[in-house]
Amino acid sequence: MGGQPTLKLYNTLTREKAVFAPIDPTNVRMYVCGPTVYDYAHIGNARPAIVFDVLFRLLRHVYGENHVTYARNITDVDDKINARALRDHPGLPLNEAIRLVTEKTETQYLEDARALGCLDPTVQPRATDNIAQMIDIIEKLVAKGHAYAAEGEVLFDTRSMADYGQLSKRNLDDQQAGARVAVDAHKRNPGDFVLWKLSSDSEPGWDSPWGRGRPGWHIECSAMSERYLGEVFDIHGGGLDLIFPHHENEIAQSRCAHGTDVMANVWMHNGFLQVEGRKMSKSEGNFVTIYELLHTETLGGRKWPGEVLRLAMLMTHYREPIDFSIKRLEEAERLLAKWPVVKESGAAPDATVVSALADDLNTVAAVQALHALAQAANTDPALLAAFAASAALLGVEPKEPEVDEAVAFAVDALVAMRLEMLKAKNFPEADKIRADLSAKGIQLKDGKDAATGERVTTWEVKR
Repeated sequence: MGGQPTLKLYNTLTREKAVFAPIDPTNVRMYVCGPTVYDYAHIGNARPAIVFDVLFRLLRHVYGENHVTYARNITDVDDKINARALRDHPGLPLNEAIRLVTEKTETQYLEDARALGCLDPTVQPRATDNIAQMIDIIEKLVAKGHAYAAEGEVLFDTRSMADYGQLSKRNLDDQQAGARVAVDAHKRNPGDFVLWKLSSDSEPGWDSPWGRGRPGWHIECSAMSERYLGEVFDIHGGGLDLIFPHHENEIAQSRCAHGTDVMANVWMHNGFLQVEGRKMSKSEGNFVTIYELLHTETLGGRKWPGEVLRLAMLMTHYREPIDFSIKRLEEAERLLAKWPVVKESGAAPDATVVSALADDLNTVAAVQALHALAQAANTDPALLAAFAASAALLGVEPKEPEVDEAVAFAVDALVAMRLEMLKAKNFPEADKIRADLSAKGIQLKDGKDAATGERVTTWEVKR
């Protein structure tokens, strides 16, 4: 690792933090469950995107940019997508309508993620491009006695796997005791889950050995992770809400199909997100999308820059619940305003920042270390390069504030008026203009034109 600190990660599977040892240090492989693209992504979707982007950056720093493969899937097979496609494009064949809906929302998701400072993953497979791989895994499961066909579905037999439930620590007997068996009488066991289901004429479908149908949710990630990362890979990530049933069932499918002891060596999950102290939901009136935060005045009566949203997320440890509030956003914005604006120049990041991240992505400690470095760099320019590299490692590079054209025009007019006041020796009025602009966050800088010797005034927004 070339002098890098030891990387430790908390593993949900073992419930402990341990030293990370990749299967192949020349190709560290990570899979993260991505969005279901039926609508614009909400702020809760932003948390795993940001958390695992920081891990991606850290892995690239430790093992080399060309030695990390990060796969994040796009789920474009979903009942909500079907409904939206029928609603928005009633005259088109369903599969074409679905593609129109999902391409638009996928493009928006990628734009939102980039605005939050996230790098593009190495690969971003779509579920609809991996149907053949899903069918292949299901066929293996049926052949090995881990799956069966019943009532137009192919189901995974949870009783066929002796240690089903390892990730969530759920006991199958406990699940059976509280299950309503009569509702799903075709299941051998109440906990069995769908791998393939037949499609009606009004639903998307693909040909399979069991008839025209579509995959269950869980099988998608098993197929895409195997295709791009192999039967066993290093890290699987996602939100805490995915541990059961999604990730538990991914493990069951993949291990039973391939005969492996694990699907991924390390399982990582980010905590839940609330908005202003309440669970986010449309009924609560606090459901907010990333797009709305970036481009509208939905939250707090103003737009929020991507780097502010990102820093606000990183000020809480990824495994802890987060309260996404206006107060937290303002705190992040004030912090960013104290940091120098510099471009990343290929320097080495600060060791304290790297060490914090290497300790199970302790972004709280990393942000604190970065702030201390920023304060020092404000008085010692020699530290600016290390600050820039450290900020880039966290993906929170400070930017100059954007100024609206109308505001810029008005400021220019006041600056010109002040220059006229100074020429007329009307210093009280000139000082008043400077003071008024300063109160609004506009800082004036007076200088002289090198050629003419005349006074020249420039201005900038105070950060």
